[in-house]
Amino acid sequence: MRGILHATLLSLLLVGAGTGISGAAEPGDSASPRARVVVTFANTPRQSPGPAGSTGRRYSGDGYLLAQSAHAEAKRVASKYMLREVANWPIRSLAIHCVIYEIPDDRSVAAVLAELSKDSTVRLAEPLSEFHTLSDPKPATPAPAYNDPLYDLQTNLPALGIAAAHEHAQGSGVRVALIDTGVDARHPDLRGRIVRTRSFVDRHATSAASYRHGTAMAGLIAAVANNHVGIVGIAPLAQLEVFEACWQLRPDSDEAVCNTFTLAKALAAALDSGITLVNMSIAGPQDPLLASLVDVAIKRGVTFVGAAAEPADAFPTGIAGVIAAQGQQRSLKADAFAIPANHILTLRPDGQYDFESGTSVAAAELTGVIALLMSSSDTRLSTDSVVSLLKETEEAGAPAAGSINVVGALAKLDLDQHRGRVAASR
Repeated sequence: MRGILHATLLSLLLVGAGTGISGAAEPGDSASPRARVVVTFANTPRQSPGPAGSTGRRYSGDGYLLAQSAHAEAKRVASKYMLREVANWPIRSLAIHCVIYEIPDDRSVAAVLAELSKDSTVRLAEPLSEFHTLSDPKPATPAPAYNDPLYDLQTNLPALGIAAAHEHAQGSGVRVALIDTGVDARHPDLRGRIVRTRSFVDRHATSAASYRHGTAMAGLIAAVANNHVGIVGIAPLAQLEVFEACWQLRPDSDEAVCNTFTLAKALAAALDSGITLVNMSIAGPQDPLLASLVDVAIKRGVTFVGAAAEPADAFPTGIAGVIAAQGQQRSLKADAFAIPANHILTLRPDGQYDFESGTSVAAAELTGVIALLMSSSDTRLSTDSVVSLLKETEEAGAPAAGSINVVGALAKLDLDQHRGRVAASR
């Protein structure tokens, strides 16, 4: 499958707002080929922030204070191990200071990490990894309903029973965090669906055409229904908040890449936002820093949906508690849910539409389905409850194990809630 990830050490770096670092490499900066590592230090500020205009203290973009001890250790490590600091960021939710170092000579990443692992002040040291979106190319087939002119080409919606599901729920009241490339929020089929966009990459796209993958995923989840335009999203009343952590590699291609640093910033921001449903249509190597952030979020009740990939322990679906999605044509992960993901019509930037395939598509569709369940629930629906509903109502005799039954899951949720209300009234 095109787009399934390989891990490489990133020779580019994206620095988000508030780092206070200048001169960092831009995405695609070929003048900066050196390998880089991610190193973290304990960060426990002893003082509360002072009044505006005060000096002698360091802050991240969200006002989180950087301890002088962490700052000093970062400088000491750079000097002792002959590394060049290129970016830094205190991560509030993990109480750590995260630093990106460049290896200025020919030492291998493994050799540098081996040295750093012996330093008692270093909490974590890992490569600056690279992550990619997962999409395959084109085609089409039909079905019927709605006044959206391209609905008949959306073969996935009848297969999932979305028209019947929309009689029960359409995602109203659910906020979804989309961690991806940027999204063309001016697309007519996303009008009113994108409520906020935050970027964690330095070089902003000069045109919406650079937001192909994110726009495609947003359309699958929440394209507006019955607006006489284009297509229908699986959860057309859900609200999307875009956390831009990836950037497109080439024009006219969905291929995009993110790295440890940009994803960490996006994950932390999504966690701080209070959103309880996160779509990550990406995959890459195991990453301790990112896994820590996902684990913290899961413990706080956040539901994550990721794109299944090889190997089975790839980020993010290799993390316990992350719900994995895959297409029905090929099984990549034993416990992943199977969803139609071959030649699925969705959005392109600048008001366009095209077909998309791959586990990226499956993850976005599953996110939309979960948004329907969450909007139909009387109470906050946990990840375990979502998984139970989907597993207990799996389609019998479906083309792939784990094929979901959206209408069945909604009906079971309604029945369970009814029984709960009856029991509570006795």
